[in-house]
Amino acid sequence: MSGWARKRFWKEAWAEQEGDSWLVKLDGRAVKTPAKAPLALPTPGLAEAVVAEWQAQEGELDPLSMPVTRSANAAIDKVAHQHGEVAEMIADYGGSDLLCYRATQPEALIARQAEAWDPLLDWAAETLKARLHPVSGVMFAPQDEAALKNLRQRVHDLTNFELAAFHDLVGLSGSLVLGFAAVHGHLPVADLWRLSRLDEDWQAEQWGADEEAEAQAKAKQEAFFHADRFFRMSRK
Repeated sequence: MSGWARKRFWKEAWAEQEGDSWLVKLDGRAVKTPAKAPLALPTPGLAEAVVAEWQAQEGELDPLSMPVTRSANAAIDKVAHQHGEVAEMIADYGGSDLLCYRATQPEALIARQAEAWDPLLDWAAETLKARLHPVSGVMFAPQDEAALKNLRQRVHDLTNFELAAFHDLVGLSGSLVLGFAAVHGHLPVADLWRLSRLDEDWQAEQWGADEEAEAQAKAKQEAFFHADRFFRMSRK
């Protein structure tokens, strides 16, 4: 079966191991990605999550209710064919990491950023062997090349499925360090998300919350949490 079926036609979904992968099957027919590749998953936990999404469908198929399947499709159809390019794009965040760009005023915000973000930069220096330095203002300031090279290699070392999730962790937070902190389990994922929203939360405190912005932030938060779960399910 390839692409998305419009209506449920199967009675049972299950996963079968073939070699080092698990294939999802609907009444014995192997599910394929939109690009017609086998939906082959690297871990039994990930396969179970995909099977649960297919088994939960009733009547019209709803792709929006199947985030694990969609992320798996992305890993197979997109990341697998351009792993190096995706890794380079994500690694580039290290040179302009959110945690490094600090406010020049007011003093209260400067202090809050330092208190919240400095410990993460210290953690990256110790655990990832990459010391990134904070700078004031929005003007680009180059980071240590050895540190960036170390981070870049760590990104390239991720598997296709891990990289698909890591792409979202970094892109949604704006921080390579926060992405690594998530996959290393350095802090609870909810805490990491709040740290990525420090500037936005500060603005909301000063000027009041915006309903549309809050709705967008909620959607991004859910996607961030999903990426964290997907990464963990993908790890062998």
